[in-house]
Amino acid sequence: MSRYIVRRLLLVIPTLFIVSLIVFSLIRMIPGDVAVLMVENYRYADDIPMLRQKLGLDKPLHEQYLSWVGNMLRGDFGESLWTRRSIVEELWNRIPVSLELGILTIIISLLIALPIGIYSALRQDTKTDYVARSFAIAGLSIPGFWLATMIVVFPAIWFRWSPPLQYVPFSKDPLANLWQFAIPSLILGVERSASVMRMIRAMMLEVLRQDYIRTAWSKGLQEMVIVYRHALKNAMIPVITIIGLQIPFIMGGSVIMESIFALPGMGRFMIEVISQRDYPMLQAVNIVFAALVVFTNLLVDITYAYLDPRIRLRQR
Repeated sequence: MSRYIVRRLLLVIPTLFIVSLIVFSLIRMIPGDVAVLMVENYRYADDIPMLRQKLGLDKPLHEQYLSWVGNMLRGDFGESLWTRRSIVEELWNRIPVSLELGILTIIISLLIALPIGIYSALRQDTKTDYVARSFAIAGLSIPGFWLATMIVVFPAIWFRWSPPLQYVPFSKDPLANLWQFAIPSLILGVERSASVMRMIRAMMLEVLRQDYIRTAWSKGLQEMVIVYRHALKNAMIPVITIIGLQIPFIMGGSVIMESIFALPGMGRFMIEVISQRDYPMLQAVNIVFAALVVFTNLLVDITYAYLDPRIRLRQR
């Protein structure tokens, strides 16, 4: 098991290197120049060439990249071009917000998908199964950003009520904090639970048709024992793949949800720094997102090996 984990960890290094190249290159392709924006919007006394020299944007791209990577490996992400504030401090304040939204989304999606998917498989082609499948199709079809907009707009018009839009830290008021995250995480959770539920149902149906499950039924074991001790573990391997693939979609959805519900997380912050062409800040945000995806996939691989020892034995 340890050798399997070490091999997966070694694959993280070239992956993050390639991601850093892509992030650095694509950001420089965004139309507009941060020096021009600063001069036009804030009327800097410096002219554009002098300002570019101050910001270090006059150096060749390969020198900028090597300097950025070298500083990042030492834990120094640099400063914002606009505010001159430390990027690490900005990320430290915003990462917990996005993590809380993502974790709550995953928990809600699993709480919805697991029981419904299992029950739908056990009661195949019944009315309950048809209702569950209709719910999954609706979850896949309804755009989350549209539903979030409707929740904000229509209650405000009809009932003079709107979701809380003033962020409250968890340390200050846990109940108010969780209530603020309830609606956006529920919208994302319902949206993400649809594909997970369909996969759980499909895999449970396949596993329940296996010979060892028929043997367990013939021994007179209880349904709960057969489902949770014998069937669910084998059915969860492809489901974990789907859950791992949900992480980038959850992060993409967090950009919209954080903007709609005024959550000061990484997604909302990304929109702000894109409009400002704040290259160091935008690079740091994208690298954090990429690292989260990479290490999530690593965790998924490790979970594979735990659930099915044959996977790690093939890697020897």
